[in-house]
Amino acid sequence: MMAILGTHPFDLLPALWKGVVITLEVAALSVIVAFVLAFVAGFARLSKRWIVRAVSTVYVEVFRGTSLLVQLFWLFYALPLLGLELAPLAAGTLALGLNYGAYGSEVVRSSLAAIPRGQIEAAIALNLTPRQRMFKVLLPQAFVMMLPPFGNLLIELLKGTSLISLITLADLTYQGNLLRTFDASRTFEIFGLILVLYFIMAYPLTLAMRWLEKRMSAGRV
Repeated sequence: MMAILGTHPFDLLPALWKGVVITLEVAALSVIVAFVLAFVAGFARLSKRWIVRAVSTVYVEVFRGTSLLVQLFWLFYALPLLGLELAPLAAGTLALGLNYGAYGSEVVRSSLAAIPRGQIEAAIALNLTPRQRMFKVLLPQAFVMMLPPFGNLLIELLKGTSLISLITLADLTYQGNLLRTFDASRTFEIFGLILVLYFIMAYPLTLAMRWLEKRMSAGRV
């Protein structure tokens, strides 16, 4: 194994790269789930129907108020006891999506609630339907306010993928720990590279969100 790993820090990259691919795959799938849930739950929190508000509130408070690690373990280890077994990829994606979707729903709710009442009254005066008011007046303005917190949640979700190594998914963290078991003397190099790789994955997302925020704020999108 020492011969396979080599002696130069960059010799570790091929093995770590396999983990990067898994990390990005889980992150991408989880973002889709979280984004959908954020808007569904966010709209539901503003519903006029109390039962819809109640169900969405329970979802948000449960997943915001409990540990992501416990949620991950519950989906992967506890659900099979109830007869529902999820593959590691599905469990990891679902746990991250549900957790960050709950946080994202508060971003959606608070952004929509922050729209001045005058904007709503003006849309009503123009005889716009509720759907038109939402998608043509309220949501475009609220979305600009959502971008900074959504950007932060996106970075947090990417970093949160490191927990999926605990349910046997061979992500970046898992690969790093695997390399360390073969040569503990290179722990500094291994985890140093992991830090750099996480930063390389996260920083372009930060730049992309800043660019999108500027474009949206300037009204050019």
